[in-house]
Amino acid sequence: MFNESIETNAMLKAILQTIDEGIHVVDSNGITIFYNEVAASHDGLTVNDVLGSHVLDVFPSLTKETSTLLKVIQTGIPIINQQQSYTNSKGKRIDTVNTTLPIKVDDELIGAIEIAKDYTQIKRLSEKLLDMQAMMAQKDGKSVKKENDAHFHLHDIITIHDDMEKLKKTAQKVSSTSSPILVYGETGTGKELLVQGIHNASPRRAKPFIAQNCAAIPSTLLEGILFGTTKGSFTGAVDRAGLFELANEGTLFLDELNSMPLDIQAKLLRVLQEGVVRRVGASTGKLIDVRVVAALNEEPECCIENKTLRQDLYYRLNVIYFEIPPLRDRKEDLPVLIDHFIETYNVRFHKAIEGVDEEVLELFDSYHWPGNIRELKHAIEFAMNMAEKDGMIQMEHIPGHILRDNKGTKRKKSFSPIRPLREVLREKEDELISRALSETGGNIQQAAKLLKIPRQTLQYKIKTK
Repeated sequence: MFNESIETNAMLKAILQTIDEGIHVVDSNGITIFYNEVAASHDGLTVNDVLGSHVLDVFPSLTKETSTLLKVIQTGIPIINQQQSYTNSKGKRIDTVNTTLPIKVDDELIGAIEIAKDYTQIKRLSEKLLDMQAMMAQKDGKSVKKENDAHFHLHDIITIHDDMEKLKKTAQKVSSTSSPILVYGETGTGKELLVQGIHNASPRRAKPFIAQNCAAIPSTLLEGILFGTTKGSFTGAVDRAGLFELANEGTLFLDELNSMPLDIQAKLLRVLQEGVVRRVGASTGKLIDVRVVAALNEEPECCIENKTLRQDLYYRLNVIYFEIPPLRDRKEDLPVLIDHFIETYNVRFHKAIEGVDEEVLELFDSYHWPGNIRELKHAIEFAMNMAEKDGMIQMEHIPGHILRDNKGTKRKKSFSPIRPLREVLREKEDELISRALSETGGNIQQAAKLLKIPRQTLQYKIKTK
């Protein structure tokens, strides 16, 4: 039995050592009983420097009040996802997000464990970006536009597709106002290109354009990035403006909004409603004038149903709504897009490619383009690398995954191709709505009853058809 206990402890320690996060365990007196190599790397120490020592002896900058481990031992209450910034023993500043949990056996508190995730690099990059944006905005007391701000215009949207032409005209109309905008489009359809075009057509064109992908920043850091921080709001926090303040009088583009945690969405809603942004830890707010444009890579109804988008935030943002069709639904744009990308890479690669072979065009027309225009652009770039200096792009120049997909399609050509489920469901939905409206003489209230859906939902679906 004793040997089994030793083996179990050894196995547990081995598992904890392999975890790619800092692990620090103390007993009920605050003495370290486990400390892994990742935690040692964060703190600029060795494991032996910490094992067997009291937390305050090893980390003299902490106190009983500021040490999360000692606080949890004292209160028995977990501390979840708390930001912490500190200088380690080598003088290096470390930024972590810590979760500290009490350890109990038979309801008796015997210690605490802290799990620390290192966000130092991510936070440094985010802060560097914020500082650069703030510096550029304040230069000479004026708002200065950076080269990598909004450099696309609405005329940069290449299309001959009727729906896309209508979308561009609508975008031109709404550019003159400050109403919030919601954009839905699959990955690679050109959501940011549209948003930059609207900004550059607007009276805000000389003011900041700031884009933030909500999925690119850990949720624990996103709140501070968006709204800013105040000194003392968490350990190591400094006074720093967030993206809302930096985008003042301009446009803030929030991409992949459905990746933003719901609690931060609630704070975003408040900013939109009040026009006031409050930094994390601040007791007062600051008036701002920002046009917010948000984008989703999933349909809004799906996001609401899956609880990745708050319904109240959706209604607040959905003043102006754009849905960018995927490339598979606008195949007539293929020739003009191909010509545009070939011309672009001819200049960049110093080549003179004339176009694509007819067989390649047929292949592109039959391909489903899951990555949309971005995938087409990359396919042309690959082909331009493979092709000779002049002539035509041939089948042997096309990326392998597109060729493989084409072969699979040829093998199955006796069968009807499987269409995207979402596309089929939408067609069926449109058909049922049309039938219900026809049977009720266009009465929306009665049609909604036939379909067993709320009248507002039916009105929305008719509007977005």
